[in-house]
Amino acid sequence: MFGFYILIAVFLVLGILLLIFRISRLINIVKGSDERRVTGSNNVNAVLGVLFMVIGFGLLGWYSIQYFDLYDPPVASIHGELTDKLFWRTINIIGAVFIVTHILLFVFGYKYRYKEDRKALFYPHNNQLEYLWTGVPAIVLTWLVITGWLAWTDIMAPASDDAEQIEVMGYQFAWSLRYGGMDNQVGDYDYRLISDANGNQHGMDFTDRANFDDFIYRDLVIPKGREIILKIRARDVLHSVFLPHFRLKMDAVPGMPTQFKFTATKTTQEMRDELGDQEFNYELACTEICGRGHFSMKKNVIVMEPEEYDKWKAEQESFLKKNPDFMSQVPDNLKELAMISTRSNE
Repeated sequence: MFGFYILIAVFLVLGILLLIFRISRLINIVKGSDERRVTGSNNVNAVLGVLFMVIGFGLLGWYSIQYFDLYDPPVASIHGELTDKLFWRTINIIGAVFIVTHILLFVFGYKYRYKEDRKALFYPHNNQLEYLWTGVPAIVLTWLVITGWLAWTDIMAPASDDAEQIEVMGYQFAWSLRYGGMDNQVGDYDYRLISDANGNQHGMDFTDRANFDDFIYRDLVIPKGREIILKIRARDVLHSVFLPHFRLKMDAVPGMPTQFKFTATKTTQEMRDELGDQEFNYELACTEICGRGHFSMKKNVIVMEPEEYDKWKAEQESFLKKNPDFMSQVPDNLKELAMISTRSNE
């Protein structure tokens, strides 16, 4: 972060110097003390422009290399490898164009700065150049858009029937996680049933039998190599589910449930070994500025081997078992099934 501040400070100093020379030139013109059309400040500005380019690109390259790992964490999902490929392909193309055009901008500003003994060339039109800088970007952008659309279509395709269902609900200022239980189906909810007073934060509707074995857990626990579908919603303001190592980001919108499917490829322990950091944990964060307590919306994400996950899941007690008072909300014809479901993991 210190390097970022240095980069900004250098840009500000160079910008101020350029501004000072320009102001001094205008002041001389207003005072009438400078009758020459071109002064030494013209050369100074041209040199400062090139200096700005050299220092700017140098600091940009240094910062990108120095802090590369901070904005490019190791990928740990199948679709993440595809999105990384698309991202870096786009960055490489845009970056190359950015560098070339800005080198030309500053070098031409220096080379063709005004001189009293030189006349500018009148060059209003060139069909070949028009075809080149219109056709090439059109082809490249079409290719990027089509490959991106194909990737999006693949990533957002419907999840398989046996995907692990987990509901992620955002509220000010935390995440609450509800698992589909042994039937692997997250039950229906009704916003009118939401109540922190009785513990039903998700508004679980117990007229739906899928809710009987659902359980709530503090961390996001998922199996490696098995498809996961996150059912995402918010109960107050806009939030955003962000799992950086899985290249997953999806807004949690009040009144409009969203979802995202992915498959983890590395357990937590495997990632710790890869990074050489035994304290490492995946994280679930919020990337929407949702209020004063936004910073606290963080959960640990634990990726287990499938067998370990199945054992952990079987050990969890359902919300209905922990809160038997809600049995009164179960329809009479489903009470026996509800009792069986609450004992299914014993």
